[in-house]
Amino acid sequence: MLDIIRSDDKKAVSRLFSSRSANLTDAERVARRIIDDVRRHGDRALIRYSRRFDGVDLRKSGMKVTRDELERVSRDIPPSLAEALSAAAKNIRAVARRQLPRSWEVQPLPGVHVSQVVRPLERVACYVPGGRFPLPSTVLMSVIPAQVAGVREILVTSPNPAPAVLLAASMLGVTGIYRLGGAQAVAAFAYGTESVPRVEKIVGPGNRYVAAAKKLVAGECGIDFVAGPSELVVVGAAGNPRWIAADLVAQAEHDPDAVAILITPSLKLARQVQACAAQIVAELRLPVARKSLVDQGCIVLTRNLDEAAEFVNRLAPEHLTLLADAEDLLDQIQSAGSIFLGGYSPVAAGDYASGTNHILPTAGAARVRGGLSAADFLKCVSIQKITRKGLAGLRPSIVTMARAEGLTAHAASVQTRFQDSPPSRRSGRV
Repeated sequence: MLDIIRSDDKKAVSRLFSSRSANLTDAERVARRIIDDVRRHGDRALIRYSRRFDGVDLRKSGMKVTRDELERVSRDIPPSLAEALSAAAKNIRAVARRQLPRSWEVQPLPGVHVSQVVRPLERVACYVPGGRFPLPSTVLMSVIPAQVAGVREILVTSPNPAPAVLLAASMLGVTGIYRLGGAQAVAAFAYGTESVPRVEKIVGPGNRYVAAAKKLVAGECGIDFVAGPSELVVVGAAGNPRWIAADLVAQAEHDPDAVAILITPSLKLARQVQACAAQIVAELRLPVARKSLVDQGCIVLTRNLDEAAEFVNRLAPEHLTLLADAEDLLDQIQSAGSIFLGGYSPVAAGDYASGTNHILPTAGAARVRGGLSAADFLKCVSIQKITRKGLAGLRPSIVTMARAEGLTAHAASVQTRFQDSPPSRRSGRV
């Protein structure tokens, strides 16, 4: 469990990086067949796949959750859970508000007015996994940023949604909740069926078939990103070994394919964390975490912390913890989905209640983007208003560049405005 490898062991390091890449080839073949079937047969295909993969008979339960069901759930859920969800929602909403892009206007030349307006998407679908654990936190993380952005219609979909998931959606005022999961749910919302409306964007984590389906529909429907198994990298030379081990085990309990890595120059800390992780897994009886730590976890011994930072940027992990002695590395970190600083910033805080989003890029995708935010539900539209004087100032650049590209009509579209007689004030033309 948590094998220790050295940074100069080229074969071991090569295996580490190759195992982090998301391989969806097999899943894409399955997802493509499902997507094509749903596009052709609509609700009939959804009913068939839901019964086959999720054990849900949509003809009996209905494709959508009813208001009566939501009311019953709200009565039966412990008040403590409702209070916890409400407290977390408040923090997530506060953070999401700071993520909003702004409208602006600039005048680069006299008579050239350029501005940006921000418009929300009209309709989005938030995917909430079913799996082994109910995830009401994912409802908060996907729905709240969309609400803050001003999305008019927000839908939630989850295979056989758990009561806690229904409660979270109901608390946020979401009434369009569907009992759909897997690649079939992605296909339904990407293309629409008799009972499922087409959306402009699908967000949220899922299994490899969901990830593959999102990848395949990305040309037709917006997505957040293609997510794989969850990841955590911890960096530091000193810290409480049990705390570090607890974070690694917490990450490993997500899934047998979850990734948990400690990068440290301290062999002493490495061995302490290794022992503590084994102890915690035994105490909590977590067979999934054990398998994850054995198959996907490891401890990398580096020469120093600077080399650890280089490893982090190559891995571009979903979650990164910088222990207290490694916080100074922050300026060197270029690629990570979400960063946690110091011993009292466990990943679980970001998973639930600190306010940052837990829907994050995995498998190295943090090289190109961060986690889900309110900005993902907005469109920034550019506007320009140019006067005759302003166009005259731009004219040499436009005409020269258009001719260099061989686009003579582009040049002519500007030139013609100066070949005609100047507009009179009476005509009202500008």
